[in-house]
Amino acid sequence: MFVSSGNELLNICTEKNIPIWQYALESESENSGEEKDIIFERMRKTLKVMQDSASYALENEVKSVSGLIGGDAYKLNKFANSGKTLTGDFLVKAMARALSSSEVNAAMGRIVACPTAGSCGILPAAVISAGERLRSSEDDMVKALLTASAIGIIIAKNATLAGAEGGCQAECGSGSAMASAAVVEMMGGTVEQSLHAAAIVIKNILGLVCDPVAGLVEVPCAKRNVAGVVSALAFADMAMAGVKSVIPFDETVAAMYKIGKQLPPELRETAEGGLAVTPTGIRLKNEIF
Repeated sequence: MFVSSGNELLNICTEKNIPIWQYALESESENSGEEKDIIFERMRKTLKVMQDSASYALENEVKSVSGLIGGDAYKLNKFANSGKTLTGDFLVKAMARALSSSEVNAAMGRIVACPTAGSCGILPAAVISAGERLRSSEDDMVKALLTASAIGIIIAKNATLAGAEGGCQAECGSGSAMASAAVVEMMGGTVEQSLHAAAIVIKNILGLVCDPVAGLVEVPCAKRNVAGVVSALAFADMAMAGVKSVIPFDETVAAMYKIGKQLPPELRETAEGGLAVTPTGIRLKNEIF
């Protein structure tokens, strides 16, 4: 049985002196009856799909079926290579990768919903970009995905990953927390540091509503993926610097769930509130449909 809290995860990993990814792999093998090698290789295939979706729109001006979004990943990638960025080519390239997966998704391409389609750009962009900077092996990036999966499972057990139930904080927030914890482990951080990174991410995205224009996972979803990967990478650095979350990971997850339940239906993926009902949002909806 997989652990039900971050505290339990910390305790068992400490007791066994293993990283999160190893616990996730061993637990999945035990629960499914599959060999660990088979599970690891399946996750490698998942990584390859992520790599494809995170890179395709960097070189191709992908347009969504609705026409609402497209071409922004291409623009950002070009800007990342210009030498003119304020935040540096590393961060801008990560932002471009997050947009790439979102644009591929909106164009009905193949992506990995991690944890959802609406937040599909965050984890790939964070892991691939960190892997590139750290010169990580492909195996290291597969391990990072296993780490992220463990954090995602705990969030799902105690809260929700669905925007329709908990707002965008549950989708992009969870995806960013998963990514930040994974990156910390890629950087050689401890289980405790991974949980601090995830907690800080969640604290900074609490209350984010889900208000898709025209009911499509495009606006503002794609750009929220960009914010998500920036948060994931920034707070991974913060945790590695020794900064701790005052509120523990498990309590931030519980708070996110309660806040999600308190959000009115209009702000939970119904497209009946927020940006979806602005004059421009309504106009775009009418044009599309």
